[in-house]
Amino acid sequence: MPGLSFLDSNILIYTDDRGAPAKQRAALDLIEHCRRFDNGVVSVQVLQEYFTIATRKLGVDRAIARRKVELFGQLHLVETCLDDVLAAIDLHRLHEFSFWDALIVRSALRSGCRTLYSEDLQHGRRIEGLQFLNPFRRN
Repeated sequence: MPGLSFLDSNILIYTDDRGAPAKQRAALDLIEHCRRFDNGVVSVQVLQEYFTIATRKLGVDRAIARRKVELFGQLHLVETCLDDVLAAIDLHRLHEFSFWDALIVRSALRSGCRTLYSEDLQHGRRIEGLQFLNPFRRN
């Protein structure tokens, strides 16, 4: 069984992006894989970002986006606390991530993930045993 995998908000957002069909298919396949193996992890932050971008930028109906948040929330869910915010600040300072990316990295690390799937972080980079992978990257 594969280790836990954290899904960044861009993975969830591409499930609704009809303008990028290859990325949409890859995102849907990745989420299905995580559901099948029960190894997908998201944070409350990721769910918030998904809802905001899906409804504002992609025009997804709010009721549909809300239902998808419920479904995505059935993956393993990480809630943020003060210790996470402080640790994210430290990651931000040490690795020069944006604060929001650092909070995602912190959530993935705290949940014991081996992989963080994101389009926004350096593909292949490792931090404290966590590897960043861009599922949309073509080799």
